[in-house]
Amino acid sequence: MDIVVKGRKTEVPERFRKHVAEKLKLDKIQKLDGKVISLDVEVSKEPNPRQADRSDRVEITLRSRGPVIRAEAAASDPYAALDLAADKLEARLRKQHDKRHTRRGSRRLTAAEVPDHVPGAATLNGNGGAVREEAPDDVPTKKMGSLEVRGEGPLVVREKTHVASPMTLDQALYEMELVGHDFYLFVDSETKEPSVVYRRHAYDYGVIHLSTDPMVTQGQPVTAGGALGG
Repeated sequence: MDIVVKGRKTEVPERFRKHVAEKLKLDKIQKLDGKVISLDVEVSKEPNPRQADRSDRVEITLRSRGPVIRAEAAASDPYAALDLAADKLEARLRKQHDKRHTRRGSRRLTAAEVPDHVPGAATLNGNGGAVREEAPDDVPTKKMGSLEVRGEGPLVVREKTHVASPMTLDQALYEMELVGHDFYLFVDSETKEPSVVYRRHAYDYGVIHLSTDPMVTQGQPVTAGGALGG
């Protein structure tokens, strides 16, 4: 695999190309991600003199069999911008590497081990069926499909709350690719409403926006379902 260095509306000197090869060591990158397909470095220059401290921008794009990883930085010269972008790329590669290592290190629990690790899990008998436990008289039980739920239910296995800064759709797609998930929940910076981007087929993406029902905000009674307009 070679490193492709190109300039956007600017010339790239040979000295800088050599610095790229010294800074982005392929053997180190391939240790963190052994499925790297290509590594591109793009250099651009901002002609506005008011942005002299950020006039040179370097964007590094790493493509592999997993998600695309990008890192970019701007500085007063391309060498400083490259150093900053390379540090960002290495940090993101290490994050991906550690995530893969953690997933490989975890193993699936057998059916017999589940009750010891998951509170409230059903105990299985020798035939693989659930062993029913007698519920106290003061705890109501109800049937939900094939499950018998005690108390109010249903059981919430895991719950998380995140503080999120509003972002654009492009930023959300970038974050989804970075973490390697098939979906990403975010707050849309234009509508300030929660939205979800998700991967469809091949490289196609979809987005779902949520908006507050005006009838709810006005205190009107809401009925389930709705009619489709013609």
